[in-house]
Amino acid sequence: MSTQEELNYCYNFVVNLTVESGKVIHDAFQGSKIVETKAGDWDLVTQYDRKVEAILIDNLAKRFPTHKFIAEETVSRSNFLPELTDTPTWIIDPIDGTTNFVHSFPYTCVSIALAVNKELEIGIVYNPVLKQLFTARRGHGAFLNEKPIKSSSVEELKHSLLCLETSYATIEDIRDIILGRLEAFVSIAHGIRTMGSAALTLCHVAMGTVEGYHSDNLMPWDVAAGVLIIREAGGIVIDTNGGEFNVMSPKLLAVGNCKLAKELVKLIKHADLKTHQKMLLLQTAK
Repeated sequence: MSTQEELNYCYNFVVNLTVESGKVIHDAFQGSKIVETKAGDWDLVTQYDRKVEAILIDNLAKRFPTHKFIAEETVSRSNFLPELTDTPTWIIDPIDGTTNFVHSFPYTCVSIALAVNKELEIGIVYNPVLKQLFTARRGHGAFLNEKPIKSSSVEELKHSLLCLETSYATIEDIRDIILGRLEAFVSIAHGIRTMGSAALTLCHVAMGTVEGYHSDNLMPWDVAAGVLIIREAGGIVIDTNGGEFNVMSPKLLAVGNCKLAKELVKLIKHADLKTHQKMLLLQTAK
């Protein structure tokens, strides 16, 4: 399962399937949803997340019976994250940006990637509300609605637009670190944005409308497709500390180019140092 012909077939099949499954999101977008929580009040799921995931897995499993799956709702029900092996594996987020979807805020999408021999080969992110189809094949470039996209060449932080997932600051254990990094980003960048969908934010880095995106609190299905799309658009995805990125344990820094990536790594390390010093002072004051 590594020939270009086989990958072409997988790509064509999954693009059509993703667009088809997106109709569920589009048709349900303005209506009422049955909303439940998973890991916390900030982690929502609807009946449509499960419906889209079932459509994707059922159709892919019928067509590719030897392939494996790492999919958000299946994992959350079993509470077990499978290992990524050399076997062709589909990494699926049926609705990324569920909170946006619940509020009928139009940044929501289907995100699906195919990894073969642990290497990302196909990435698709589809926003059925705004009709944006982001696609990438390893070595073939990245596209929005079949037109090539390229990441930003802006190299200076002071000229950059940056994205953070600030909603994770609701988690008490990591609140200080997140707010410290937010303060550092705000103090230097042109502006800060929070889109509420990791997959779509990664695509905005890929198309050069934002220079960088950072979050340490994501899962493989949030990032797998977007990571390939960014890399194929000429951008950089590294670990927050500046090391090699691990899709199965994503601490993510996605940036338009190498120079800006290095600047952001430095900025985050400096922000964390300040946060730890503040926390130490508070503890000693007690």
